[in-house]
Amino acid sequence: MMRWLVRSPLHGFIALMMTLAITAAALPAAAQDYPPQRRNLLDLLFGHFDHSPPRYRLAPRAPFPQAPTRPVRSRKKPPENAPAKAITPIATPPAAPPAPAKLDNARKILVVGDFFASAVGDGLAEAFRDSPGTLIDIRSNGSSGLVRDDYYDWQRQVSKFLDEVKPAVVVVALGANDRQQMGASGRDQRFPGEAWEEEYQKRIEALAHKVTDRRIALIWTGLPPVKSPGISSDFSRFNTFYRKTTEKLGGEFVDVWDGFVDEDGGFVLTGSDINGQQARLRGPDGVSMTQAGKRKMAFFLEKPIRKRLGDMASPGLMRLDLQPAMQLPDTPLNLGDEALRTPPLKISDPTLDGAKILLGGAQPPAKPAPPSPRDLLVKTGIPPQAPAGRLDDYRRPATSP
Repeated sequence: MMRWLVRSPLHGFIALMMTLAITAAALPAAAQDYPPQRRNLLDLLFGHFDHSPPRYRLAPRAPFPQAPTRPVRSRKKPPENAPAKAITPIATPPAAPPAPAKLDNARKILVVGDFFASAVGDGLAEAFRDSPGTLIDIRSNGSSGLVRDDYYDWQRQVSKFLDEVKPAVVVVALGANDRQQMGASGRDQRFPGEAWEEEYQKRIEALAHKVTDRRIALIWTGLPPVKSPGISSDFSRFNTFYRKTTEKLGGEFVDVWDGFVDEDGGFVLTGSDINGQQARLRGPDGVSMTQAGKRKMAFFLEKPIRKRLGDMASPGLMRLDLQPAMQLPDTPLNLGDEALRTPPLKISDPTLDGAKILLGGAQPPAKPAPPSPRDLLVKTGIPPQAPAGRLDDYRRPATSP
């Protein structure tokens, strides 16, 4: 390559000039301060050419928008004689009217059992709050059951409560604490097992007899499902024992299971309350009842209780002894033009309905109506004559003389 470039003096001169031009063009690019450029051979041959990089001027920055400043409030103390500012009261919902006083002869509902009995009793107290003829009496022990009679003997306690309260209806909610071994016949019977179930049903029947032998209405409340599937399975088995024994002795078993499960039969913490609204029914432990859950348990018991108590369970029952006697005013009322005016009544119209005869008088016979064309056709077999001028009138027209 170089041999070709230096083949002639002209070629060598051109190569030298190109090398100098490239070197001169690279020198200003390496400089940092961009000094004034000198004129080189190319500038002499082809004119001035500025090899310095372009210089840009930065536009001045616009000021940043500032947030509007809030006016500074002066913290001057109000004068001592300045009137105090009126405080607007917060609107509060109206308080529920007080419950009516219970009658002296109110029919009593005795609720016995464990912690579920306490929940049922609270729900019934709310359900019959406005019924002056119904009184709820709750006798519960949260840790009791039919198995541990050494801790709490329901057979003896129920007889005692019946003598004290003298109820018209007894509601039993018991069995949530009975998933444990039971001592009977001098030996331990572990849960679950056939011997355990046999002894457990005997105790259910003995407790039910305490109530039915006194001719008192018995309502046994079934156990609801809980969060644990294993415990729920045992509760479902217990409910079959309660139903069988209660119905055999003439009582009524109330099943509340479907009120605390979803459409697939699974346990729910939140479900529909008695008004169809979604509400929390169970506590965080999946066993206890909230206020909405207590009211829903009582909802299943209302119908059988009202059926047995009749009008005494009605909220519209009036206390005649609490109504003030109506007193007539000593002076006649002066109603003026606002008084209602009615026309005078006729003695001959005792029923005030416009009748023309007295009570017990004989009704004059009605005039017979003329026979209809159909009656004439049936009786005589001759159809009636058609009206004159109608198409089926075949009579000959009258001729003038």
